[in-house]
Amino acid sequence: MADKRNIHTVRDGDRWVNRPEGGGQVGGSFDTQGRAAEAGRQEAEQRGGEHFIHRPNGQIRERNTYREDPFPPKG
Repeated sequence: MADKRNIHTVRDGDRWVNRPEGGGQVGGSFDTQGRAAEAGRQEAEQRGGEHFIHRPNGQIRERNTYREDPFPPKG
């Protein structure tokens, strides 16, 4: 199930955008991955979700959690 609190920074043509899980787009589009990633991080922090930064080929390069993430996990 998609968690709309989570933000994915992805390549879209020749631009970088931030998308919540489940579709749509947050904010604008950016010339660089760095600018998009910073905006995506801020959005994920506000939503209390996770931020996924993808490589141009779609692989996840980095993942950060901005909510309570107990370690070690329960169970």
